[in-house]
Amino acid sequence: MLRSAAGAIVALAIAFGGPIAAQTRSPDLSYSLPYSAILTVAPDRLFADSAYGQRVMREIEAQGTALAAENRRIEAELMEEERALTERRAEMQPAAFRTLADAFDEKVQRIRREQEAKARDLGERQDSARGEFLSVARPILVTLMRESGASVILERSSVFLSADSTDITDLAVARIDATIGDGAEDAEETDEPVEDAQ
Repeated sequence: MLRSAAGAIVALAIAFGGPIAAQTRSPDLSYSLPYSAILTVAPDRLFADSAYGQRVMREIEAQGTALAAENRRIEAELMEEERALTERRAEMQPAAFRTLADAFDEKVQRIRREQEAKARDLGERQDSARGEFLSVARPILVTLMRESGASVILERSSVFLSADSTDITDLAVARIDATIGDGAEDAEETDEPVEDAQ
């Protein structure tokens, strides 16, 4: 999903009135911005190296750890319930035991579906966060493109051959961090309606 989002967002082909005639340098950052018609960026590293991406990955890792702990707790509870049911088998009529056993199996299957859905949601959240990040980062990439006189930014992995000087990933990360930080405040504002809806 990242690749499709990155392809749609990072491959910025925007026509401007005219190129900037001189090489520019960000006044507050130490990275040089090349003067080039074509720039490249590595979207995976753009996300992973940014404060925004690192915050998201920490949150997802914490949620994954919590989900794993929940799965272990549920597994222990189900094993204990199964053991207790097995112990009761000798003193029960076969039909009555079969009814309880079927109900237990249905419970196990339901819980498994619920936990698998939680794991899928976690994976989808990561993909969604990457897409949101690229959307937020797009205006910053457009600004870098204007400043360099470029007309396009290509995904670095899809370029057959290019000079390292056209890769603006480090500069873009620095600009994004300086502009939006880790995005935590925006994320909290976005999350509030969801919490109210629950």
